[in-house]
Amino acid sequence: MPHTIETTRAPRARRLVVPLAAALLLAACATTHTYPPSAAPTGKRPPPKDAEFQAADLLKSDVDAAAELHLQESLASARLLMEKLYRRNPREFRKGGHATLEPAVAHAFDPRYAFRFPELNHARGTEAIQLALKPEYEGDRVFAFSVGLAGMIVLAYGDKTDLYLTDTLDPQKLYNAARNVEIAAWKLANARDAKGQLLLLSNEAAGDVQNLSFEREVGKLIAYQDVMARVSAQRTNRTIRRTVQFIATAVFLPI
Repeated sequence: MPHTIETTRAPRARRLVVPLAAALLLAACATTHTYPPSAAPTGKRPPPKDAEFQAADLLKSDVDAAAELHLQESLASARLLMEKLYRRNPREFRKGGHATLEPAVAHAFDPRYAFRFPELNHARGTEAIQLALKPEYEGDRVFAFSVGLAGMIVLAYGDKTDLYLTDTLDPQKLYNAARNVEIAAWKLANARDAKGQLLLLSNEAAGDVQNLSFEREVGKLIAYQDVMARVSAQRTNRTIRRTVQFIATAVFLPI
């Protein structure tokens, strides 16, 4: 007999979330319902902060809470990637009129702008990423790339940072976001100017020592979206249309 009472969903949602998301949520005990907190960049994730119980939490299912945690961890990864890119490309934050990377990062994650900035002609998501990787673009490429990446992730979660029982995530958008992160990372590693020079430096390979911290953080960002895509698909009984593209010629998927 089909379930028709809302309270019967909680155990089922819990069974779905635990095996798929537990590993990713261990380090994210609690989080606030905002963008990652402003702090002096250290090249590492800040420790999670305890969140006080709010009355609005009564309107969240287990899946809603898990989705919020995945979103916050995704934004934390996007912020950390931005810091890493600025450290390898310090000329970029100077293009934006900043003496150091700290104010540039804080500006990018200012919730008042919702990742839509006038200096980028309000380009958001993949549009901002594509702008960053145009050889003729003269602005801060790290800012445009990072704002685009973070904005795309938020759009995949319904353009919300707080999720409630009345919200339904689209698993296809989450799946597409994961593939777009893969495409963006490949384009970033290969985009060059007319002289054949990389537009931005990301991973570092000096001699026998490779610094792949950027790549590892990208992997986390992809995993967060793929996990929530699977959880959302099972919750809504929807099928994800999987797309196969050659990475060198891949185009960004719609969100």
